[in-house]
Amino acid sequence: SPIGRLLFRMYDLFGGSIKIDGQDISDVTQESLREKIGIVPQDTVLFNNTLGCNLAYAKAGADSEAVGNAARMAHIDGFISSLPDCYDTLVGERGLKLSGGEKQRVAIARVILKGSPILIFDEATSALDTHTEKEIQANLAEVSAGRTTVMIAHRLSTIVEADEILVLEEGEVVERGTHSGLLAA
Repeated sequence: SPIGRLLFRMYDLFGGSIKIDGQDISDVTQESLREKIGIVPQDTVLFNNTLGCNLAYAKAGADSEAVGNAARMAHIDGFISSLPDCYDTLVGERGLKLSGGEKQRVAIARVILKGSPILIFDEATSALDTHTEKEIQANLAEVSAGRTTVMIAHRLSTIVEADEILVLEEGEVVERGTHSGLLAA
């Protein structure tokens, strides 16, 4: 999680650098950097408003068609259309009227709507039951296609398909490689 915070420039470095495509992130504004990064956190923040407003939060001025397309790609549109008030359904304080999986799908839809080329999934499935976790992992793979994706996870099952896995211990990289390579070692 601290790596995600550093990438998003919630903290600035005292030494060393973080570069994206060769450009030091400290040389760009936080606003321009944050436009390029979408985050799906472990605990999705929802507002006591409608599903539509919570989805559209990711992109100011997004029209209903763009919001609907993001909901379809996040596989939450069927759930939304089954509700009596559809996108006008109130989610309650912090989304209490939604399950954990539904909240995560809202977060995924937000990332899709934002259209960021860099994605950070910070323990995005850790609080979910096994069945919902597998469904959402499939969604994450679909959303990640063609984008740089950082998945922060404690469970190896979450990152089996990763191109490269970095194992950190006390802030240091102690192992790196593919899932099969790390298991073989």
